[in-house]
Amino acid sequence: MFQKLKVIEESPSFIVINKRAGLITERNPFEIITVESLVEEYLTTGKRTPYSLERNQVVASKNRKNFKAPTKPKNAAFVGVVHRLDRVTSGTMVFAKKKNSLKKLNDQLSSRKIKKTYLAILENEPPNKAGTLRHYLVKNQKAKRADIFKENKKGSVQCTLSYELLKSSANGHLVKIELQTGRFHQIRAQFGFIGCPIIGDEKYGATKKHLPLAICLHAWQLQFRDPISNEEVLCEAEVPRTRYWQDFSHIL
Repeated sequence: MFQKLKVIEESPSFIVINKRAGLITERNPFEIITVESLVEEYLTTGKRTPYSLERNQVVASKNRKNFKAPTKPKNAAFVGVVHRLDRVTSGTMVFAKKKNSLKKLNDQLSSRKIKKTYLAILENEPPNKAGTLRHYLVKNQKAKRADIFKENKKGSVQCTLSYELLKSSANGHLVKIELQTGRFHQIRAQFGFIGCPIIGDEKYGATKKHLPLAICLHAWQLQFRDPISNEEVLCEAEVPRTRYWQDFSHIL
């Protein structure tokens, strides 16, 4: 299925897009298309070329030894990567269009002034209608996952999020999530740990399958300050039009 880059908002200093699940954020030697390359093409040429995730994966996997990703054009526009989303996650991402804007947005990120609100569809209903999850997280490099513990452990970092159950259906439970910390696979790992994995996230215990290279986790809203005007910006990304998300289309 071919799609184009979805631009939510653009200014002289930044661009906000709705990332499609299945794409990685930054350029990679084994990927034809990344979010960064799509944004770069748009800012350089003004074009949003339709792309196929299926073709991206097939070409890269079949010719991995001899595969070479497209080189960056000499006249390419500047694209500053402010933050990342997992390949399997969709939703809002902001990129800087100037180096000084990247620095200001990075400063907002490091001081936790960029607010991120996520939506997720869980396989099982959470224990409370609303609550806070506090755990300790260890990044498992070998398994490429996050391990969660109730108590502090050597090499661990604290991870905290708050959630609210918005609606339930026969297929899953929609929750709104706000991060207090931004750890590796934090949302996925914490909900998996309490027995409420995100639909499609087999790495963290899900039994229900979703689309290939996609789970029911969506970066819904992103709030930050314009690097130039300092005005508050709030962007919202439409949820994917897929089976599980359609159950909640009447409230989103």
